[in-house]
Amino acid sequence: MKKIRFMDTSLRDGFQSVFGARVLTDDFIPAIEAAVNAGIDYLEAGGGARFQSLFMYCGESAFDMMDRFRNAAGESAHLQTLARGINVVALSAQPRDMIDLHAKMFKKHGMTHIRNFDALNDVRNLVYSGQCIKNAGLHHQISITMMELPPGCSGAHDPSFYIKTLKEILDSGVPFDSLCFKDASGTSNPNKVYETIKAARKLMGTEVTVWMHSHETAGVGIAQYKAAIEAGCDGVCLARSPLSGGTCQPDLLSMWHALKGTQYTLDIDVRKIQEANRVQEECLKDYFFPPEAQRVSSEVILSPMPGGALTANTMMMRDTGTLHLYPKVIEAMSECVARGGFGTSVTPVSQFYFQQAYANVTQGPWKKITDGYGKMVLGYFGRTPVRPDPEIVKIAEKQLGVPFFDGDPLDVLEPGIPKALEILKKEGIPVTDENIFIIGALATAGGNKGLDFLKGNKPINVRKIKTKTEDQQESASKASKTVPNASGTGSSQYKVTVDGITYRVMVEDETGEIAGLAEISKAPGEASGRSLVEIKAGIPGNVYEIYCSAGKRVKKGETLVILEAMKMETPVVSPRDGTVESLHVQKGQTVQTGQLIATIA
Repeated sequence: MKKIRFMDTSLRDGFQSVFGARVLTDDFIPAIEAAVNAGIDYLEAGGGARFQSLFMYCGESAFDMMDRFRNAAGESAHLQTLARGINVVALSAQPRDMIDLHAKMFKKHGMTHIRNFDALNDVRNLVYSGQCIKNAGLHHQISITMMELPPGCSGAHDPSFYIKTLKEILDSGVPFDSLCFKDASGTSNPNKVYETIKAARKLMGTEVTVWMHSHETAGVGIAQYKAAIEAGCDGVCLARSPLSGGTCQPDLLSMWHALKGTQYTLDIDVRKIQEANRVQEECLKDYFFPPEAQRVSSEVILSPMPGGALTANTMMMRDTGTLHLYPKVIEAMSECVARGGFGTSVTPVSQFYFQQAYANVTQGPWKKITDGYGKMVLGYFGRTPVRPDPEIVKIAEKQLGVPFFDGDPLDVLEPGIPKALEILKKEGIPVTDENIFIIGALATAGGNKGLDFLKGNKPINVRKIKTKTEDQQESASKASKTVPNASGTGSSQYKVTVDGITYRVMVEDETGEIAGLAEISKAPGEASGRSLVEIKAGIPGNVYEIYCSAGKRVKKGETLVILEAMKMETPVVSPRDGTVESLHVQKGQTVQTGQLIATIA
């Protein structure tokens, strides 16, 4: 009987898939210890969104978290992290020096394995990062990313495409220790999984260890795993209660049960696993579990949204009061995939798809090409599996002001370490490899979240269940007031408390109209008779940066404020030369569509 290996993904992918990666380290250390005591010696311990989320939402350093994870797991446990090719764990594509530093830092902080994937399956993006992982003395698990295409699409994401990618990996000479087929959306048809892994096993022989990674989002995860195992797969990714099923990986005990009566088994002590599950459940009992994380979401079969991104996005939509738009956005995402070149819907491409769909819903179809989606269709992250729609490419070139690019993305990225050093020295922050990487990995167009963290800005935005008393106090202070949607659609928001849990409810009229990017209206100055221009938010979001103050002279087109939503930064600009008469927002504030930002005289 063949023993199937497994990695416990509860404490990385599970966190991302349920909580948008927002979990405090103090809360889950006992769950690590319980897993090891139950005989689990291979755990996912970080990387992916569990890197940046700790700095941005948990007020913690990801490096400190990895050190504590290693200490709790003991010296012998295999600890794996997730890297996104040339993005590694950063918010954007990284230059060669930062990619190399990533591998060295993760080795230093106790990791033993790195799963390395590229959302476009552009093998060029895996070669240098894979070499750095191996040079650092880490196990390199190279990945091919999978999904199901929207209806009517063809030309990629079938067995022949995946085997073509595997041949390119083998021909490239990139060193790797094992191979993973990674389906972040859990949408691949099980028969396709079987045919792909069967062909891969035939191509490589029996020496290379093959893994399968998927999610239960679409309800077919265990069926995918059984197909993979029957085709010759050696290991699968599994999670444990309460971080299994739904948007997470298939459940460990459920998979063990599904293999009964076959020639395969999982080598586990069921009772010890149950005890570890109880500890894990206790650790997370105060956390808010979004209902969408715990159900089958069959719509992702048509719009392949990864489990790890689904709840991260709905969490952000809750933060900005736009969760009611989710059905429209997930529907719009299908077109973004179909016209975007068939990059696999996994980070960062899944976020590009969702951001573009969000913009298409809130601002009108293709009125604004988002930065990530635009750069992807223009080739700046690598080659998409098929050429993107020429019309979308043309719109992106015009809006972003850059031409289509067919070269190697690494060749156009300037070294990152010198820039990070300059920032650290200027700010008087200690120069360490960790701080250099934090500065490089968390830079955005509107600022640097890593610098914010190192300067002491450590916000905590972790959703936990409030007590009835806390909710009653909040309800008393905010009084469940109606908040009109300033777009004039008749939409209203209410806060309703049921059994101690507060929900935001959106009531919308029949028009369902969405406001544009910016609303500008003129109103006479009350005292001086001057004409004032009111600048209102065109989209909901959080105020990320403010570049103006009352009394400041501004030029037409100058950025006044940057709003952030769905990890997407949108500048609010002045429509004319003038003076800022008043500013109506503060940094960190959440604003709704149509809310007054500033007035210009």
